[in-house]
Amino acid sequence: QVQLVESGGGLVQAGGSLRLSCAASGRVFDNYYIGWFRQAPGKEREFVVAIRWTRGVTRYADSVLGRFTISRGDAKNTVYLQMNSLKPEDTAVYYCAAGFVIDPGNYKNYVYWGQGTQVTVSS
Repeated sequence: QVQLVESGGGLVQAGGSLRLSCAASGRVFDNYYIGWFRQAPGKEREFVVAIRWTRGVTRYADSVLGRFTISRGDAKNTVYLQMNSLKPEDTAVYYCAAGFVIDPGNYKNYVYWGQGTQVTVSS
C-alpha cells in the first residue's frame, strides 16, 4: 500500500507561481511512476507530468512544458511540482498518483491516489 498526500495549492494571480508537494509513505517500488494529474469542473482528469521514482525519467504534457517542473526531494519520499507562469486555464484540483505503469500519461493505469489540492489562478 502507498499513501499519498498533496499540499501547496492555493489562489494565485496569473503569471504567478506555486509549488505543490506529494508526500509518499508505504512501499514505493523503484520502478513506480509518480504522476501529477489535474481535473477542472466538468472535465476529464488530465495528465500534467510524471517522473519515474528512481531513474528520474520525466514526461510532460505539452500544455505545461517549459512552465512546470517535477522533481524529487532529497528524502526520496516527496515529489514536487513547481508551477511557474500560471494561467487561468491551469485552475483545477491537482492530484498525485503512483503505480507501476506502462503509459505514465494515462490516469487509468495508476493505482494509488492522493486526495487532491485545489489550485486557482485568477486573471
